[in-house]
Amino acid sequence: MRHNRSERDSERSSGGRLRHGEVRAAILTALASGPAHGYELGLRLERASGGAWRPSPGSIYPTLQALADEDFVTSVERDGKRIYTLTRDGEREAAARVKRGEETPWTSAYDERSGALREAVHALKGAARQLAAEGSAQQRDEAITILTEARKRLYEILAR
Repeated sequence: MRHNRSERDSERSSGGRLRHGEVRAAILTALASGPAHGYELGLRLERASGGAWRPSPGSIYPTLQALADEDFVTSVERDGKRIYTLTRDGEREAAARVKRGEETPWTSAYDERSGALREAVHALKGAARQLAAEGSAQQRDEAITILTEARKRLYEILAR
């Protein structure tokens, strides 16, 4: 159970979650650029979304299985990794999305304003991680006070 929670938190940490249909479309889009294993697909999607979305294995692998069941992807074992490739039907489906002019799946989930906030939160998390790893007990206590106050102030903004 803890593993699943970690996967959800991982997705949220980079901005949120996409609906199932959007994950499906994202994976088709990522595989259109060539065969890949699941981890590589996650990296492709994170890069393609500008860091807005980091899919978890818990969203990638079940979606790959569903796409395989629909005959949109096929896979082979190579060097201890399962490599996924679009079938002809998968290529047609990916091309149809492009032809219809559909946005990338993460575009609808994130807008420019939330992107700036997401970047600020990411930078804050990095600073907090560094302080947790290298700071003294007094510095960590001071950081907790600052972060607690910041959280309260953010909720005050929402309450207006």
